Amino acid sequence: MTIYGTIKAAISVKQAAEHYGLKVNRNGMACCPFHNDRHPSLKLNEDYFFCFGCGAKGDVIDLVARLFNMSSYEAAQKLASDFGLDPKPPTVAAMVKPKRPYIRQFREDEMLCFRVLTDYLHLLEDWKVRYAPKTPEEALDDRFVEACQMHCPIEYMADVLTVGDLEERVALVDELMKEGKITFLQEYITRKKKEVAHHGEEPENA
Repeated sequence: MTIYGTIKAAISVKQAAEHYGLKVNRNGMACCPFHNDRHPSLKLNEDYFFCFGCGAKGDVIDLVARLFNMSSYEAAQKLASDFGLDPKPPTVAAMVKPKRPYIRQFREDEMLCFRVLTDYLHLLEDWKVRYAPKTPEEALDDRFVEACQMHCPIEYMADVLTVGDLEERVALVDELMKEGKITFLQEYITRKKKEVAHHGEEPENA
């Protein structure tokens, strides 16, 4: 395992953020240190961060690299030092990985996750245009708000499944399959499409 894999397996984005002084609320949100942020707009998950304000995103190493203006390698070395990890032979804790599915099952799960994420992404893209306010005074439609909030995080996850390394893809698929999250999202998309069709507004990307 590389130093990057060791770091990402052992330290969550939220842990690193709190360690370096960011105040994270119960919803995993913090004020973004990368722009003038008065209200928390930085979402911190276990594996990645995303700012709804400035668009900053990445993993735990990207976060520290940006915080301290370092290269990825320097950020990984700093994390290893600050959290007591040996960057060469991984610690026992870092080497203990969650149980992985057989490769065939993983590929099936990965294809399901990618299909559902891209389906949701197309729906959000449609909503962002279809339900955008026509005037500044017009009340925001809930679907437009959802599209603005969710488009980038969903696009990021779809990108991970497209171009991410195997470790990143396995971690994301594990998270999405956990507790039926991807099944819930699939059912949600189907329900929303039926609602649109019922009102005679077939989505452009359906």
